[in-house]
Amino acid sequence: MEGVEEIVIAGAGLAGLATALGLHRKGVRCVVLESSATLRASGYAFTTWTNAFRALDALGVGDKIREHHLLYERLVAFSASTGEAAAKVSLKMQGKSGPHEIRCVKRNFLLETLENELPEGTIRYSSKMVAIEIEEEGNVKLLHMADGSTIRANVLVGCDGVNSVVARWLGLPKPILSGRSATRGLAEYPDGHGFGPEMLQFIGQGFRSGVLPCSDTSVYWNFTWYPSPADGDAEESVAKMRRHVLARLTAAKIPAEALDVVERSEMSEVVSSPLRFRSPLALVRGSICRGGVCVAGDAFHPMTPELGQGGCAALEDGVVLARCLGEAFAVGGHGSAEAALEKYAQERRWRAVRLVTAAYVVGFVQQSSNPAIKFLREKFLSGLLARVMVDMADYDCGKL
Repeated sequence: MEGVEEIVIAGAGLAGLATALGLHRKGVRCVVLESSATLRASGYAFTTWTNAFRALDALGVGDKIREHHLLYERLVAFSASTGEAAAKVSLKMQGKSGPHEIRCVKRNFLLETLENELPEGTIRYSSKMVAIEIEEEGNVKLLHMADGSTIRANVLVGCDGVNSVVARWLGLPKPILSGRSATRGLAEYPDGHGFGPEMLQFIGQGFRSGVLPCSDTSVYWNFTWYPSPADGDAEESVAKMRRHVLARLTAAKIPAEALDVVERSEMSEVVSSPLRFRSPLALVRGSICRGGVCVAGDAFHPMTPELGQGGCAALEDGVVLARCLGEAFAVGGHGSAEAALEKYAQERRWRAVRLVTAAYVVGFVQQSSNPAIKFLREKFLSGLLARVMVDMADYDCGKL
């Protein structure tokens, strides 16, 4: 149809670029609309589990990511109450489809790698979609942009994040506030940091923190907690937030080398962010797709970060969505797209429900100050929770 884009993807984050690259590999053209002037790499880095590397391999970029990021051998969870290791889990184990593989990947490196594999001009920057209409003739989506222009599309994929315009149009309820907030940073060590190939977690005292080497010279850290009036003015500036985090960690007997990571790190000007998730019931009952429109990534299944699966699941979404749409366009053009999106929704719905639910439960147990839960966590549950993280990553979204 003249003047109509076959597939428009809203958002150039992990889900959007993974979907675009998957479609490109299948020989299907698409356009990606990104509201910012450049790629946005908020969050610095993310834990990239086995399931994410299977998705990256399907997209043909797995080895490019491996070359620049450390492979972890173990996960060590420390009690923030005692300072002692509560659980040690080997990550050198076999999963259902081969050995496990976990690294902490710099988000900007991954996004740039995905972008570089796309045809020039695929991403249209400074293109913010603000509203969606359906034209009466031909079921074409009319996308209204912030600058007053419009774009017509046969298929619209919403990868536009936790405040998704597309999810709202589909009728999905707003994500729920978990009551927890997160802050994070990245520290550079030009002469090497000295950490081993392991994920370090510090759990208890009302917070959860992680220290994760990305490479031989860079270390990512995160800190999630329940904000309270006792925090004072911690969220007014980066400096005050850093002092707040260091004070909490120091009181919890965190090793000096972990404190040094926070002290020397670069932190975002967005001092902290409230953690939100989409209700599992909303995922079960809600419309993930309708009339040639669907959602993926955080627009679909925002989740709390305890499993480290938000970005991984977004990559899975991209592969599955590209596979379904690629097959549809190979046989019947946009007329088969709606059935392809239904197939995608059917495949991804229950995977998303499991991840969102497990992440919330793990986070609640890890950060609870309830005496009974605290006792069970430090005596019995730390190892179990760590294994839940590994088990959730033992998943293969398949090939393109």
